[in-house]
Amino acid sequence: MNNALASRYALFVDGSVNPQSGVGCGAFLLITEATLVKIVSSQSCGQANKHIKTQRFDKTSSTHLELEALLWALHAVPHSAQLTIYTDCQNIIRLPQRRHRLEAANYTNKRGQQLPLTHLYKRFYQYQNQFGFLLEKLKGHKPQNEKTVMDQLFSLVDKKARTTCREFQTQP
Repeated sequence: MNNALASRYALFVDGSVNPQSGVGCGAFLLITEATLVKIVSSQSCGQANKHIKTQRFDKTSSTHLELEALLWALHAVPHSAQLTIYTDCQNIIRLPQRRHRLEAANYTNKRGQQLPLTHLYKRFYQYQNQFGFLLEKLKGHKPQNEKTVMDQLFSLVDKKARTTCREFQTQP
């Protein structure tokens, strides 16, 4: 296997939350680019499903959950990895562009109040410093005939998050 491809990873991450209960589920798929190349060349994403990890999050919202799920997933990434993150979360995609402004304002809003997700933003930026990752925005819930392999992999993660979230709603 090509060592350069072995040290590069693709991370697909998504979350699903029930707003009434505040219970959500984060899901992620972490694969090497070498594995990704094999999946793309074979056009077979089904095997990836068994590698998707899930985690329950309580007292959360959709924006909060997407960021929590990403931070949880980043724990699984090898420290020296080159990383591309695939998400449909616009908040995550915009965080690198917001960094200077957030840090300059000490993570406060125009009224001087601390932003509710400050602790998560700071952890995100620590990971960004560590990995120097790339962020790729995928459009969720595309029609099947318009999906690329990347979209299909993301759909598996999205479906796993939604299914697991529904299972959590039935648990005491």
